[in-house]
Amino acid sequence: MEFNLEVPQNQFFIRSVSEKGICVNHDFFNRPIIISGQRIVPDWNVQSVEDVNEESLQAIFDLEPEVILIGTGNTQVFLPPVIQAHFFRRNVGFEVMTTDAACRTFNVLAAEGRHVVAALLPLIP
Repeated sequence: MEFNLEVPQNQFFIRSVSEKGICVNHDFFNRPIIISGQRIVPDWNVQSVEDVNEESLQAIFDLEPEVILIGTGNTQVFLPPVIQAHFFRRNVGFEVMTTDAACRTFNVLAAEGRHVVAALLPLIP
């Protein structure tokens, strides 16, 4: 799926997402990543939703977002309540959705100037 919004200057924008990976500006990622408008963490150390824990979430929280999007791959997989509690304790909004939906939502929120961070698992062929 290719996205066609204008790229705000000095900001990351997700150009496309497919089973081959995620294209951010002109770079291609086929591993789990964390992205904000100004920063990419290309080595998010999770392989599935089951790997999301307090330690793996810390890389997201370190970016101090106002809202977090979790892209869970091809299908939406909700985080267990014990993991959701980490967001609630920090008073940070979050949404869990498929990765392609998270990419589209990231672009919209980033274009609005929101401090959004997306943690994205790749789509599986």
